[in-house]
Amino acid sequence: MIAADFGDGDVLLWLVEFFLFLIYFWLLVVVIGDLFRDHELSGWAKAVWVLFILVAPMLGVLVYLIFRGQGMGRRSAASARAAQDRFDTYVRDAAGSGQSPTEQIAHAKSLLDSGAIDQGEYDRLKAKALA
Repeated sequence: MIAADFGDGDVLLWLVEFFLFLIYFWLLVVVIGDLFRDHELSGWAKAVWVLFILVAPMLGVLVYLIFRGQGMGRRSAASARAAQDRFDTYVRDAAGSGQSPTEQIAHAKSLLDSGAIDQGEYDRLKAKALA
């Protein structure tokens, strides 16, 4: 039944329209996500941008990309760098320092003797090394 409604080029046209809708929806999500990720923009400015995007969706997204597109790239790159740094820190913490427990305790004892840490910190480091 549905196939009878489509002519020769209607299926292709429908696919192109659907693809363009998906691109527009993706841009809308990216723009609104970037808008709320920006800490330099005030709440009022964010509200105005959201209102503009809701009232004139196509024009709002295009104007946002024109005026704030470079900032989007910088914020995205900074977010990716921060995520990579958090991941690297997690991997280093999970992998450990590579020292044996006796080496870790000896290092903590030398820090305690030099006055860099107090007895409480030494006990915590020692417990962590023995765990």
